[in-house]
This record gives sequence, structure tokens and C-alpha cells, in this order.
Amino acid sequence: MSGNGKKGKILVVGGGISGISAAIEASEAGCEVVLVEKNPYLGGRVVQMNQYFPKLCPPSCGLEINLRRIRTSPRIRCLTTAQVEKITGGPGSYKVTVRQEPRYVNDLCTACGDCVDACPEERPDEFNLDMGKTKAIYKTVETAYPVWYAIDGDACKGAECGKCVEACQYSAIDLDMKPGTHELDVQAVIFATGWSPYDATKLENIGFGKYKNVITNLMMERLASDSGPTAGKIKRPSDDKDIESIAFVQCAGSRDENHMEQCSGVCCMGSLKQTRYVREQYPDAQIYIFYIDVRTPGRLEDFYAEVQKDEKVTLIKGKVAKITEDSSGDVEVEAEDTLSGNRVKQKVNLAVLATGLVPADLSSIEIDGGLQKDEYGFLTGEQPGLFSAGCARRPVEVAACVRDAAAAALKAIQCSVE
Repeated sequence: MSGNGKKGKILVVGGGISGISAAIEASEAGCEVVLVEKNPYLGGRVVQMNQYFPKLCPPSCGLEINLRRIRTSPRIRCLTTAQVEKITGGPGSYKVTVRQEPRYVNDLCTACGDCVDACPEERPDEFNLDMGKTKAIYKTVETAYPVWYAIDGDACKGAECGKCVEACQYSAIDLDMKPGTHELDVQAVIFATGWSPYDATKLENIGFGKYKNVITNLMMERLASDSGPTAGKIKRPSDDKDIESIAFVQCAGSRDENHMEQCSGVCCMGSLKQTRYVREQYPDAQIYIFYIDVRTPGRLEDFYAEVQKDEKVTLIKGKVAKITEDSSGDVEVEAEDTLSGNRVKQKVNLAVLATGLVPADLSSIEIDGGLQKDEYGFLTGEQPGLFSAGCARRPVEVAACVRDAAAAALKAIQCSVE
């Protein structure tokens, strides 16, 4: 803090649950905060979830109040569709260059949706893992913040079409919007850049990308969500068939020296949670969980015990070696049951791969001295003035991300100009 009592400015990179929490904590301690997010909306991976631990809440539970705190805070400035390009300087005095891509929609937008009705162009629905399409002008979910729509510049034909401009009553669409650059002076930087799912197409033996009825755990979250591509109904992707049997394949890429050596920490609980999604919709469905070890630390062990009581859930200790698909669209999962020593072949309607967490790629950011990372690519958080929170540091669940963010904000506050 300076002698006149004025606190410094902090940059938070990443607008997921960790970044949102860090921004709020720092701002409510009196700091100015610039929150930079590459997507057109805040919320990160959490907003893609159907439910999250520990209370099995929908994303709106927790996010809603935090987004309101951001919206009403005079100390938080949000830059969406933006990415940090360069950071120079040192603790207490960093110069940051941020590039902001055009959204083509301004703050006059009321999210009425008339532009969507008028738009003739479509794009793959990235938010729903390409399980469907959106118009070139889109909003991810109803609870998205900022509430304004955004236009995919690669899908939009611009002034050549212009139908969205004609449909908008509020002059909210600017197809001539250009990229912008922001030069910032900050005292500290918090990296809350989150995670991406491991690329399951690299797991050639288990059929993702080859068989429609082999999906990832994140795709399962979107299928189960009311805002997802099937309005919350879990259906088999190839033919919209109801689910009579399903297999959850743990450690898909994790704990594997050929892919990711580390445990991703949250995948076991994610699959156990998803068994509940299936059971709620299909009371008679048979569920198989193929695992190496089931890791449910602390009080989460109680949830695991409840799943084990389900007579229609079968747990098989064995790493899946192969998945194939037959002419009906059913998939056959092959593994060795290490407890019995027997080879298991189980046919199911749908297989869900518990892909691990990969830290965000920060190689495009030019930073004096670089960033210190561990052997798995996560930030160590050991550099003065450059802090990390949540899954930028290690694979953790939402509650731990929030605690992590508060700790990072406290450290960043202490870098305020003396």
C-alpha cells in the first residue's frame, strides 16, 4: 500500500471460478482489478458443468452471486475475448499488453435474441463440445456474463449478409469492430487459467473420435445439463436411443506413461457423480465403472460408499485395453479384472471416458524470465509477483479452487506499491 493509503492494481488472467474468486477477493480488499478472459463469457469450465461438488449444485449456484458482485463492483474491469500477450517488469511494477478480439456486439445488447432468429449462418457449438451447432451470432447459456451476444468472425459473412444488423432494434451490432490493445500497469499478476480435457483422440485403442457412442466426461456433463444439446436428456449420440447400459472408463490418458503420468485428482468423483445423472433418468440402467483405483479423499468417501450400495452399479478394477463398436452401435469394453484375474468383455450402449485435466497452454505469453512449471506443466507459484490459483497450479475441485483464489489474492495484495 502506498503512503496515501491507495492500494495497487492486480491483473487476473482467466475468468473461470478461480479467476472470478480472486478478482472479487482482491477488489473487496480495496484493489483495482483487471480480469482478462479469452472467451466471450465468464465462468470457465464450471459453467459447462451440470452439477459440481460438494453440494451437487448447478453452475448458477455460486456463480450467480459472484457474477453479481463483479457486475456491481466499481473496482473490477472485465476484458472478455481478450488474451495477455506480454508481461514485463517485476513485482510491484509490471507492464502488460492485452489484445482484445472484436466481439462485434456492444453494450447496447439486451440479449433479446432477434439477431439469432435472423442469422442464416451456422458454426460448430464449441461450448457443447461440437455436439450440435449454433448460429454465427450466439450466446453460450442464458446465465452467461456479460449477457451480450457474440459473433464468430470466422462463420459470419459480415456486411455481405448484415441480416443481424437489420434485425437489431438497439444498434448493438457493429460488424466493423476492430481488435484492440490495452496497455496496463499492475503490481501483481494472478494466473487462473484453468484446464483443458486431455485430447482423447490420442487414445487410439478406446475409440474416441471413431465411434459416436464413446464420449468424454465433459461431453456427459453437457448431455445431462438442461442447457445442453439434448436439453438435459442423456441419449446415445448415434441414434438418440435411451440408455440401458453404460460404462465409465477411468484414467483415460491419466496415470499412463504414454500420455499423462499424473493423476488428475477429480475424475473418479466426476464419474461417480455422473452415475447419479444416469440413475435419475434411467432407474433400471446397468452401470459399469472400470477403474485403477477409486480416489475419493475426505468426506467424499461417503459419496463413493453410497454409489457402491447401488445394486445396478458394478465396479471392475482394471484398466481398459480396448473399445470396439458393433453394427448396432453398442460398444464393447475390454479389460482385465485384476482382482479375479479374468478377462472382461462388457457390451454397453455408451462408454464415457474420464479424461484427465491438462493445464492451460501459456506459451503464447511473452514473460520476462518465463514462468516456473512443474514436470506436468502446472505453475509452481514460486515467483514473486506472479501467482497462480486453482487448476493452473494443480488438478482440484471447485471448492479448492475458491480457497486457492483467496490465498493468491492475499499474496497479490501484498505486492501493492509501497
